[in-house]
Amino acid sequence: MNIVNVMWAGGSPYTSVHKVHRQILSHAEPQASVSNWLLLGAGTCCSVGTIREWHMPPRALKGRHLWQLMLPVLRARVRRALQASAADVLLLDGLGVARLVLPVLRDLHQVHASVLFHGSTRLRDSDIRLLRSLPTERLNIVAVSNTLAFTLEQTLGRPVHTLRVALEPQGFVDRLLSREQARQELALQDDQRPVFGAVGRLVESKGFEMLIEAFGKVHGREKRARLVILGEGSHRARLETRIKALNLTETVELCGYRDDLSRLYRAFDWLLVPSRSEGLGLVLQEAVMAGVPVISSDLPVFREQLKEAGCYLPVGNGEAWAKAIEGCALRSAAAVAAEQYRVLAPEQAWRAFQQRAQGLLR
Repeated sequence: MNIVNVMWAGGSPYTSVHKVHRQILSHAEPQASVSNWLLLGAGTCCSVGTIREWHMPPRALKGRHLWQLMLPVLRARVRRALQASAADVLLLDGLGVARLVLPVLRDLHQVHASVLFHGSTRLRDSDIRLLRSLPTERLNIVAVSNTLAFTLEQTLGRPVHTLRVALEPQGFVDRLLSREQARQELALQDDQRPVFGAVGRLVESKGFEMLIEAFGKVHGREKRARLVILGEGSHRARLETRIKALNLTETVELCGYRDDLSRLYRAFDWLLVPSRSEGLGLVLQEAVMAGVPVISSDLPVFREQLKEAGCYLPVGNGEAWAKAIEGCALRSAAAVAAEQYRVLAPEQAWRAFQQRAQGLLR
């Protein structure tokens, strides 16, 4: 069995996507050969198998203007590589990769593919035709949550499978640093204020600007809370400017991206997830498994995971978020965390994920 995992790009902005694919590939049969292709950039996308960096022109991949004339050339390269690798199964990272690769498969009848959608995507009419062009026995369309799967299925008019990504609970917990160790890593060990954490790329869809505004309101009423944001992205300068304008440099800290991010959750008293949209929101699962209670935007994908145990707030409502942050002092963080863990049921979710992941790689 030869498996090719085709990823859009390497690097820290794609860490969560790589983590999902790595989890899936870890369930390949022991004798399977796994190759990871990075279309853009460089990086160590997966710890399973070999890595090939393609360094394709970004504009050509996106099919913009005259660059779309290069697409047949790029597809010819992909075809030759697939034939040389004798690929049996492809795991494709989202719509951008599917646009490049699926046309190549129309006459490579021995190859089976799965396109994994990690978040909401605007599908063109041409995308819908493309995703309908291969029969269901050769192409799986897969979403990381029931919410996303339902939306895609309504649009495409063909079956979409749910693969709710889960982490192996015991292994994840074993790698966690203690509260003291995690706070030392983040230089928080001498700070007695309650620490609220947020994790994700510094982009508009994550809602961090609104969260900083909410902390500005909290800071104006009482100055105990502190916010630590882990992640990197294109909005860093914008967020830094807002932090300074609100005089929050001693209250809000942008810590950047860290390779050991998933080990640091216990540094936080609460995790805040103010996203405007999400395909799954893996940070929610990670925090709950670390024993850290979560407050999140009121999105269907979060309700799918935490149900009645979630603490949900209106998307983009800074005043509601400020009141909730202040109200945490009156709640038992341990009790909220325990109930969220019970409802998330990580062990059961992991078993279900294992079964479905194995099915994609056969």
